[in-house]
Amino acid sequence: MALACALATTLTGVARAQEAVPDDSTTPETAVPQGAAATRPAIKSNRWQEDWSALANPALRIQPLDSLKYIPLDATDALTYLSLGLTLRERFEDNEAPSFGIGGRKGDSYVIQRLQAHADLHLGEHWQVFTQFEDARAFDKTTLTPADQNQADLRQAFVAYSGDLGSVDDQDVTLKVRAGRQEMGFDRQRFVSSRDGPNVRQAFDAVWADLETGPWRVIGFWSHPVQYRTLEPFDDYSDTHLQYGGLRVEHSGVGPGELSAYYSRYQNDDAKFLDAAGIERRDIFDVRYAGDAAGFDWDVEAMGQWGSVGSQQVGAWAVGALTGYTFKGVAWTPRLGLQADAASGDGHPGDGHLGTFNPLFPNGYYFALAGYTGYANVIHLKPSLTIKPVAKLTLMGGTGLLWRQTTADAVYVQPNNAVAGTAGKGTPWTGIYGQLRADYAVTANLTTAVEAVHYVIGDTLRRAGGHDSDYLGIELKLGW
Repeated sequence: MALACALATTLTGVARAQEAVPDDSTTPETAVPQGAAATRPAIKSNRWQEDWSALANPALRIQPLDSLKYIPLDATDALTYLSLGLTLRERFEDNEAPSFGIGGRKGDSYVIQRLQAHADLHLGEHWQVFTQFEDARAFDKTTLTPADQNQADLRQAFVAYSGDLGSVDDQDVTLKVRAGRQEMGFDRQRFVSSRDGPNVRQAFDAVWADLETGPWRVIGFWSHPVQYRTLEPFDDYSDTHLQYGGLRVEHSGVGPGELSAYYSRYQNDDAKFLDAAGIERRDIFDVRYAGDAAGFDWDVEAMGQWGSVGSQQVGAWAVGALTGYTFKGVAWTPRLGLQADAASGDGHPGDGHLGTFNPLFPNGYYFALAGYTGYANVIHLKPSLTIKPVAKLTLMGGTGLLWRQTTADAVYVQPNNAVAGTAGKGTPWTGIYGQLRADYAVTANLTTAVEAVHYVIGDTLRRAGGHDSDYLGIELKLGW
C-alpha cells in the first residue's frame, strides 16, 4: 500500500497539471512535425490505443514526466518513439451478502487494487510493440477468485501492424493485425469484454486481424483466453483446453446506426453446468444494431448458441437492449433509459438438451458492480434516470426487476454461478434492486465513482436461505 500511496501522490500531481493544458487551437500548426498527432491524447481504458506523438511538439510538453510520455527514437520521424505509462485503480467494496448469503457466504469489506505499468513502442507509421504488466491485490477479502487477485504478472504483450493495402472503388483499404497477449471486447461488452468491472481484467493470447474500407469492417480472430493463478509471479497461462475465435462484419451508416454480426466458436474441455459436464463446443451467432437519432439512442443485441456439452445438445439464446431519450435542451441534460435483457435457462433437465446460456466473457458491471445478477436464465428490466448537474459529474439512478426465464433452472450470479437450492424450485420472481451511481471526472487523469445497490430478494432465494443485501463501492482511478 505504501507503493500505491506514493504513486497516487505522483499521479495526482500529474492530474492537477492536466488542467493547465492550453487550448490546442492556440498551438501553431507548424510546431508539430510531419506525421505527428496535433492534439494531446486522452487517457483511455485501453492504453495501447493512445497516440502520444503529439508531444513531438515541445509546446505541449508542459506536464510532469512528459519526457517519459514521449521518448523520441528517431530525430527525423516523430512517429518513432517510446511512451511509458501507469494506471492505478483503488476501490473499497462492502458487500453485505455475496450470493445473497447462501452457502455460508458472509458479508465482506475489503479494498481491491489494480496497478498497471506499460511501455508502448511505435516504430514509424505502421508498427507498434505494446507491453503491460499488472499487480492486482485484494486486501482483507475473505473469498478470493481468479478475478480478484493476480500478483505481478504479464497483462499484455503484442506486436501490431497497420497499413494501407490500396483502394477499391476509390475507398482506401486498411489492414490492422495484432499478435500476442491482448485484450478485446465487442460493443457494450455484454458477452465478450476486457472485464474491467472486477479487479483482474481478461486477456487473450490471440491473433486479431481486420480489414477496413469505407463503411465496412471485417474482423477475424482466434484466441486462447488467459487463465489466472496467484501461486507465484508470472504464472498465468493459456492452452488449447480453452479456445475462442470467430469472424465479424460491421457496416456503419445503416440508417442512423451501425449494424454488425459475427459467428464465433467457444471450446472448453472442462465445462460444468447443472445438467451437463465435459467437453463444451458452442457455435455462436450474434447480431447487433446501435445508433441515435432525434434525442433517442439504442443498442440492441441478440445471440444464439448451439452445439454440445458432453453428451447434451446445446440450444441457448440471449437478447439485450439499452435504449433512452436525452432532453438536450433541458437543464442537467436528463436521460430517461430502459434496459431490457433476457437469457435462456435449461427448461427440461435430463432430456438430453442443455438450454442454459453461456455468457462467455461478461464485463462484470453490465447490470451492476454488486455481481448479484448473471446473464443466464434471466429476464431483467431496468428503467433509469441519468443527469449531469455539472459538466464533470454524472448521476444515475435505476430500479432493476428480475425474473427467471424458467423455474427449472437456477438463479445465477456473476459471472455464471448457479445459486444453490434454487434450481427447479419456487417461482419465476427473483427480486428487485435499486442502484445509485455517481461518476466525477476530477481531471483528465483522475476520476472517482461511487455506486450503491440495495437488493430485495424474492421467495425462491429466501427459501434457499438467502436474505436481502447491500453493496457499496467507492473508486479512485489515476492514469498517467
